[in-house]
Amino acid sequence: MKLKPPYLVPSRTSIRLSRIPTASTGDFVSEQAAAPVLLKHIAALDKLQEVFYASGKKALLVILQGMDCSGKDGAVRNIFTGINPQGCDVTSFKVPTPLEARHDFLWRVHNAVPAHGMIGIFNRSHYEDVLSPLIHKRITEKVFRQRLKDINEFEHTLADNGVVLLKFFLHISREEQAIRLKSRLEDPEKQWKLDPVDFYERKFWKQYSETYEQILAATSRKHAPWFVIPSDHKWYRNVTISSILVDTLQRLDLKYPKPPVSPSKLKF
Repeated sequence: MKLKPPYLVPSRTSIRLSRIPTASTGDFVSEQAAAPVLLKHIAALDKLQEVFYASGKKALLVILQGMDCSGKDGAVRNIFTGINPQGCDVTSFKVPTPLEARHDFLWRVHNAVPAHGMIGIFNRSHYEDVLSPLIHKRITEKVFRQRLKDINEFEHTLADNGVVLLKFFLHISREEQAIRLKSRLEDPEKQWKLDPVDFYERKFWKQYSETYEQILAATSRKHAPWFVIPSDHKWYRNVTISSILVDTLQRLDLKYPKPPVSPSKLKF
């Protein structure tokens, strides 16, 4: 599968997030210009998912990562709004439970991998178990590097078994994050999202950026590509991710399975 949008992280290539714009709008001059394109993508995803579910030959795993307030929830809500919920599962990975912590770090993740015919969305993922632990010195650099190798092998196994992986890093600026955090403070309808941890973690922005650069460089592969999506503009984030999803599903060229019995032999 050949995917060459402008935000694809090439395999085995170093990356500098500071050189990738967070506020790009591509070829769109405004949100109004992009709106009908997003609606077209949503409609296409609805039809493509039906064939995907019926064929049962592949699974699609969409991984969303990013800084706090980068818009992972919003991407799920706006991009997948039109698809049949019976064919889609969303899993949010938080701090491991005591039971999960007693297993290897990929145990809880493997259990959530979508079955063939299903679209699985990871709102945060196994990458959380290498990111924050390294920054807060709960694991060593050696363990960090070993876990990245484990992730590559894990994702390779998934791909070998019919799982199509797409990984999106939602790229926002520190200034945009501040705007979104302030909005949560001031808007009563958003205050339920307030978490002191989000404010505390802001002072580690540089460390998070540098660690993400290592992760992206080490784990973007042809069978499990990373895309760095400019996400200061939520609408551009949505139209860009949905475009990649539509393109990927179309390239699979899946067909409806043959009926188990000839329709001509059935009568009311």
